[in-house]
Amino acid sequence: MDLPTEDHTALREAGFTYDVSEDGGMLCIQITDVPLPEGLNATKADILLRLHPLYPDVPPDMWWTSPSLTTAAGGTIPATEVHETHRGRTWQRWSRHLPPSAWQPGTDSLKSYLTLLRAELAIAGAAA
Repeated sequence: MDLPTEDHTALREAGFTYDVSEDGGMLCIQITDVPLPEGLNATKADILLRLHPLYPDVPPDMWWTSPSLTTAAGGTIPATEVHETHRGRTWQRWSRHLPPSAWQPGTDSLKSYLTLLRAELAIAGAAA
């Protein structure tokens, strides 16, 4: 199980250091030292994506961060209260779900999903 070539290309072009593996029947992409927007309690974090085996026909659902993030003032970010262990490490789950028609197989990719992820991080930082 591996990512489509276009996803590898997008991750490299974005300058990410990442690792692809399988865990619990899911395809996992761990992106290391992702720069974070202002307003959060850290300047960078590792991000974990857990993709369904039928990705890219099935959209990504949720992502995880390490370390756990709060607002810079220590406020809780909505829908991030759950912590899970994946790949032998504890991660903060960001419970974010795409509406059914938001993902277009053959058009959308990790590049579009990471755009959404960055927007959500910016919203969380701005709420500080």
